[in-house]
Amino acid sequence: MTVMFRSQLPLPLLRVGKVREVYEAGPDHLLLVASDRISAFDVVMDEPIPEKGRVLTQVSAFWFGKLADVFPSHFVSASAGDIIRRLPELAPHRAAIRGRSMLVRRTNPVPFECVVRGYLSGSAWAEYKKHGTLAGEPLRPGMVESDRLDPPLFSPATKAETGHDENVTFATMAAALGNAEATALRDASFRIYEAGRAHAAARGIIIADTKFEFGRDRDGTLRLIDEVLTPDSSRFWPADRYQPGRGQPSFDKQPLRDYLAELKANGRWNGEAPPPPLPQEVLDTTSARYVDAYQRLTGHPLPEDG
Repeated sequence: MTVMFRSQLPLPLLRVGKVREVYEAGPDHLLLVASDRISAFDVVMDEPIPEKGRVLTQVSAFWFGKLADVFPSHFVSASAGDIIRRLPELAPHRAAIRGRSMLVRRTNPVPFECVVRGYLSGSAWAEYKKHGTLAGEPLRPGMVESDRLDPPLFSPATKAETGHDENVTFATMAAALGNAEATALRDASFRIYEAGRAHAAARGIIIADTKFEFGRDRDGTLRLIDEVLTPDSSRFWPADRYQPGRGQPSFDKQPLRDYLAELKANGRWNGEAPPPPLPQEVLDTTSARYVDAYQRLTGHPLPEDG
């Protein structure tokens, strides 16, 4: 097992995100490399989470394949062998890219995240408790935490390079992009979410909410980009443990968040960088959650090479 905090490849580095490095791979393609970095409370931890990068990449690759007939994406390949055939200079770096790298088409990203919420949780629940709204739009009274939203709601958000994204109304998005573009994004988001949650439900997983990103390629085709329906971009709940009126267990970094929240409550961490050291148990438990999500969604063990 190769644990990677940050990749260093002989390609032009375009940008570094919280989790991924994005490299230029010729005029029409990019290489996305998912590290094992993890952040919580907007702080990147010092210790990487084993298998996290491979899970994010391979879950996305699974969904891009499964959803290919639902909506076009930027996905080309997540196979290290295929990537090296296209980019021979990466041959000496196979161990670094195997399982965690994805070759994709270049697009011009849409400057909004397209969030679909099927259940009332997270920032949506916090807003509802305070104002009875979601992104400024009223919801029915008397709802409880983790209530199902039927039909699901489209809740776009502005993209933030640092800190939290900000929920906005559909009208705000339409004013920025034009009504036709905003409507196309909303319709695509609902189609992808419905297809994804139907598959997940058959595997015993509730997709409570998720965020999609889109971009237009050189030909003007709108494509699903970045990651899709991963534990980092979605809330996955075990269906057999779902109970409205409380928070739900999830297949993501919940063990890490719980540990850090306890430190904050006890005054042992102020919630800002530098982060506290993480015990091995938290690293192992968080890693197991990610791997479990992959295996449940796909029905297969996590592949070594993509």
